[in-house]
Formats: sequence, structure tokens, C-alpha cells
Amino acid sequence: MSGPLRLGIAGLGRAFTLMLPTFARHPAIKLVAAADPRPEARDAFASEFSARTYATVEDLSADPSVEAIYVATPHQFHVAHVEAAARAGRHILVEKPIALTLADCDRMIAAAAASDVHLLVGHSHSFDTPYLEAARLIASGRFGAPRMVTAMNFTDFLYRPRRPEELVTAEGGGVVFSQGAHQVDVIRLLGGGKVARVKAATGQWDPRRPTEGAYQAFLTFENGATASLTYSGYGRFDTDELMGWVGELGQARDPARYGSARAALREAATAGQETALKEKRAYGAGLLPPKAAAPTAQHNHFGVVVVCCEHADLRPMADGLHIFEDDVRTVLPLAATSIPRFEVVDELFAAVRHNRLPLHSGAWGRATLEVCLAILEAARTGREIELRYQVGVPAL
Repeated sequence: MSGPLRLGIAGLGRAFTLMLPTFARHPAIKLVAAADPRPEARDAFASEFSARTYATVEDLSADPSVEAIYVATPHQFHVAHVEAAARAGRHILVEKPIALTLADCDRMIAAAAASDVHLLVGHSHSFDTPYLEAARLIASGRFGAPRMVTAMNFTDFLYRPRRPEELVTAEGGGVVFSQGAHQVDVIRLLGGGKVARVKAATGQWDPRRPTEGAYQAFLTFENGATASLTYSGYGRFDTDELMGWVGELGQARDPARYGSARAALREAATAGQETALKEKRAYGAGLLPPKAAAPTAQHNHFGVVVVCCEHADLRPMADGLHIFEDDVRTVLPLAATSIPRFEVVDELFAAVRHNRLPLHSGAWGRATLEVCLAILEAARTGREIELRYQVGVPAL
């Protein structure tokens, strides 16, 4: 089969709005259908893409014109929606985190295998070209093995509008599930994939937002490499200051807008008002059409990352890969693109059209979730947690 991949969308919320510019611009994608419980979102999608819409993911999965489904529903629905798509024989791209439990991961992986369809997990920032290029360079052996990885990111994540369950850890809330899935994915990609042990501490410092807003973790890989991870979503220091004021999505940031997330959230006195604020950011709530948004000149990133190899230190940045050797510092430039997050579609298309095994498979997503769950368990118990479901980095 040739031509663009005929993609259906399960969930037209915030995750979809972030991926929409990618799907709308990438020549390998044709948006043909969507499912969402909100009539206004379905109407907007049908009008903009001349596509069919449904109220349920099960009805979307039954549409014979759909080849693959992007599952962008809330975390707690991933397992049911992936199983529905797999039963219908649709290939699947499911948003991170893949699920909330390892048992649900097993169900999703088994469902995809039983129907002989591909299951990919993303977008996570380990799709970003700067990290992929760093991983390729590490795999080449040019600078020896990775020995130590340092990652830190400070954002306002916890003060962006949230639904009530997004502030309850057991329901997938907090930064470990939503942001740890990005950071752990990146670190596993650069460190060799297989994490052996995890130590961690988490922070819950605002009783009005009763979930993890920060964490620090120490990872030991099977290959002997180690990694330290720091993340805070409490909206004070902003790591973009150390990234040349280039934002996570490659956009220019204005440092004068310090504290804007907390200020906007003060408009919401109740959980219902906060949910309404979040819904304003969802598809069908008056957002600009995707093709009207100006493309960014730089790549996505996830804060400061430094990989210390045996013979050089590597720092992936939004503009390129910065390489620090014994006597010289060089920058490997990365070409800008008008299609943000194109790497996600490239990997999905290669899997579906050419049966190429993806990096971000169900097993990869399960391994990342295992680390996130270990961070929570290690923080709760004070113990170092040993892991069982890790997988290595395939050839890139």
C-alpha cells in the first residue's frame, strides 16, 4: 500500500492540539476521522479536514478507512482504547505514558501482538532530533561509552490548568507520569536503555495541588552508566534561561512573562473553573487552524541534558549537538524544519508502511513506565528499586 497514512484521532484534547501542526503539515499523514465526546470538537474537525467523526473510540476503530489511530485520550483510558483499536486491526500511536500500571502495559502489548499491528508510544521528547543524533553518535563509539548523564528541567507544569484527576497521583496525575515519561525516555535513549536500579525523592509542596510537583532520581544502568534526573514543575526558575530562551517546543520565550501560569490560574476559584480553563486550550475551542501557526526555527528539547562519555561530553540543544572534547568544542548543526515533531510521523510511517521495528515500541514504553513507577516507589519507601522489564536501544 502506498500514499499517506490514513490516521484517525482518539481524543481531541490538549495532546492532540500539540501534535496537530505535525499531522496537518506532514505529507505522510492524511487525517480521515476522529472520536471525541465533545460535539464542538467533532464539528470543528469534520469541517477543517472533511473527515468523519464519532462519539466513541470503538466506533472510530470500526471505520474501514482508518489505518492507524493516535490514542490521545486521558492516561486512564489508554488500555481500553488501545485494545479497541488493536481488535479492529488498526496500528496504534498512543500518547505517553503508555499506561499507569505494568499489567495494563502487558495487556496493550499482547493486544497489538494478537492482531499483528504495530504499537508505538509517543510523543515523548526522545523523538527529538537533538537526542536521536546524540544517541547515534554514542552508538558509533567515536567518543567511547556513556558514563554519566545529567538532566534537569524546571517548568511551570503544575500550574497549567488541570482537570481534577490530573492532581491525583493514583489517577495518573503529577509530574512523574506526565513529565517523567519525557525525561526518563531521553535518559534511557542516551544511557543505553536498560536501567538496573532507581533511587529517588519526590516533592509535594503545595497542598492546593496535592500531587508530585517535583522529583530527583538516580539511575544506574546495566552497563554501569549512571544518570541524575531533576524535574520541578513549580513555576519559579525556568530552565529555558539555560537554553537561550528557546522553549520546549522550539519557540522563542519571553522572560518578561515570568509567573504568567500562576497568574492565569488565579482566575479559577473552583475545580470546575480550572477545568473550563483547560478546555479553552483544547481543539474546537477557538484555536487557530494548524496551518496558520508559524513554524519554529529550532528543535524541541526537554531542558538541560549533558552526556559524559569516556572521551567527550555531549550537550543536545535546540540548534544542534554541542560536543566538548579534550582540546576543542564543536557544534554539529541540525537543519531547521517547518514540520514540528516530524520524527514521530517518520517512525510511525516506517513501521506501518515498511514494517520497520520502531524504537518507541510498546516494550520501550513499558520500560519507561517501569522507571517512573520506581521513582514513586523509591520515594515512598526510601529503598532502591530493582527493575525487570528494561529493553536496550535498537539500531538507529
